[in-house]
Amino acid sequence: MKGYFIQLYNVHGLIRGNNLELGRNSDTGGQTKYVLELAKALSEKDEIEKVEIVTRLISDRDYSPDYSNSIEIVNEKLKIVRIGCGGKKYIKKEQLWDHLEEFSDNSIKYIKANKRLPDIIHSHYADAGFICTTLTKFFGTPLVHSAHSLGIVKYKSFLEHGYSPEEIEKKFSFRTRIRAEEEVIFYADKIITSTEHEIREQYSNYSNLTKEKFAVIPPSIDLHRFYPYHYRVDHTNEMGVIRSNIRTEFWNFYSILNKPIILSICRPDKRKNISGLIQAYGEDKELQQIANLAIFAGIRKDIQQMPDIEREVLTEILLLMDKYDLYGKMAIPKKHDIEFEVPELFRMAAESGGVFVNSSLSETFGLTLIEAAASGLPVVATNIGGPTEIINNLENGLLVDTADPKNISSAIKEIILNGDIWQKLSIKGLSRVHKFYSWNAHVKQYITTCEEIIQHRMKTPKTFISVGKKLLHFKKMMIFDIDDTLTGDGESLSKLKEIIINAEANIGIGVATGRSIDSAACILKEIEFIMPDFIISSVGSEMYYKDHDKYVYGSSWDSHISAAWKPKEIIRLLSPLDFIRMQAPENQRKYKISYDLTGKINKVKIISQKIRVRKIKANMVFSHNTYIDILPYRASKGRAIRFLAYKWNIAHDDILVAGDSGNDEDMLRGELLGIVVGNHSEELSHLLGRRKIYFAKAKHAAGVIEGIKFYNFLKE
Repeated sequence: MKGYFIQLYNVHGLIRGNNLELGRNSDTGGQTKYVLELAKALSEKDEIEKVEIVTRLISDRDYSPDYSNSIEIVNEKLKIVRIGCGGKKYIKKEQLWDHLEEFSDNSIKYIKANKRLPDIIHSHYADAGFICTTLTKFFGTPLVHSAHSLGIVKYKSFLEHGYSPEEIEKKFSFRTRIRAEEEVIFYADKIITSTEHEIREQYSNYSNLTKEKFAVIPPSIDLHRFYPYHYRVDHTNEMGVIRSNIRTEFWNFYSILNKPIILSICRPDKRKNISGLIQAYGEDKELQQIANLAIFAGIRKDIQQMPDIEREVLTEILLLMDKYDLYGKMAIPKKHDIEFEVPELFRMAAESGGVFVNSSLSETFGLTLIEAAASGLPVVATNIGGPTEIINNLENGLLVDTADPKNISSAIKEIILNGDIWQKLSIKGLSRVHKFYSWNAHVKQYITTCEEIIQHRMKTPKTFISVGKKLLHFKKMMIFDIDDTLTGDGESLSKLKEIIINAEANIGIGVATGRSIDSAACILKEIEFIMPDFIISSVGSEMYYKDHDKYVYGSSWDSHISAAWKPKEIIRLLSPLDFIRMQAPENQRKYKISYDLTGKINKVKIISQKIRVRKIKANMVFSHNTYIDILPYRASKGRAIRFLAYKWNIAHDDILVAGDSGNDEDMLRGELLGIVVGNHSEELSHLLGRRKIYFAKAKHAAGVIEGIKFYNFLKE
């Protein structure tokens, strides 16, 4: 039996197989580290055939060229797959929401090209949850989700810190994020959390929750990198060079080097409460005498060029350093190497008899507390969130209410000034970390959880869009207009239906029509035609996929065509024209404004001229010498079909389309195989003689059959 194929989605990029740039910005924190280490640990297990980390491709001169490689081989069972969306420049995760539909479509294209569905998809953070929800809807692939942080919790935190709802929404798109979180909670087979506290205190803000949804699997650390401070190390080797560099860096800050080190490593984020730690140290003269403070708050070059929140936090750190006159006692280096320097920092702090401090007001988990334990460094941490469970397991530190700086300073002194307490906490952490937080233990529980999900899905299959798995295997598509193409000749339609039923299963069937979805579904049932795999309706402005006996709206097409759409402005612009009349309200759609021509046909061009002069991006479709439809500039039947072809990786030569009127023209032109039925309207006559457009002699469905035979599309 083959092992499992697992895809881990970590969308916002800046992840690579080695030398992670952790702390570079708010997108490069513990999540990035966890995803890579989880992937590596999984790839070492016999139960796993292959692992892929799926992330965003970035080609930006301000960032390493590593992030522009579409495929990065990490080891023989693990690779990083980079998917393009939103251009190639780096984009912060909060600004990526408008591009996630594109990421979803390109992910589908990648999966289809590789001809194998993963056994498990695992989304990390809400943006990946959005994408993986789409994938599980289409393919029924079991979905595991890890939030890493939750929108509602962060939104409340920003409100508490004085930000206005408008300011928060503008910067962080919390409404969109929270909707995505609610969706992924509903569709996920399992949600992995680090602690019970996360379920109880954070997920309780959301709907669609059941206890069975959750699996508590605490993150782990690389115990080969984070090892005890008292292990003998040859300081002439590379680690010795690293240690020497750190000491040189500290000499740039400290007047007296040989003091216990109070160490803090975190992102420059208000919720990390770095200011509370500096205040605790700055207001306690005794603590300043007995220990040095070292704060590693991300990586920076020029604070003024950094994002607002990071700039505010770092500026506050420097102002507090000045306020309390901590020069010679406090270090705030501009950079640190995660792979090698950070483990050595923990060991150096432990050797000095120091302490690690997580001063966050609350913490979802607290991976650095485990890293400290593995190094033999006692900790002081917030008593709200994940640290309570970590300290309960490891017994390597003290929990305090970090909202009061005096609590932080008192706990630090209690550990540093009492050698017996320091030794007890250090030994406890070292002795218990392997039991609770090794990658071997983590991955064993993770694989067991995946196996349970897969076994359950085998007994109760679940696909939310029933045509999804079929689309994955489609090699060809046939797409027909309805009115006067399929309709008009019942006998020929029955023959066409029989041809389609007897065709190979890997041929997808669709219709492209000016009708609304309800009207299209109704007429197809009325003429007793096959209910197609997908329906492009309202002149190409809407797309629907078959889901058992109903149709599901294609949100990615909606996202694709929505750009620059200004329906109110178009209606105001055209309302004075006396040669058109707006159709009934039921004929108007979100992305379609429909009129009837009541004047002379030569006046139609005035409409497009008016729209162009006002620099409004829109597409006008004129058909049957009567109907005028105004659509977004990206919308039409032809563009919708080409979008499908791209998304589902089907060559244009393998797509056959048939129509009879002007609103079919743009799907007939180009590289698709076109059929114009014999009863076509005069407005298509100018296409006669064009390459890849066959004008059938037979009318209606008989003309479609004639065209299928002409192209030998079904290869008799």
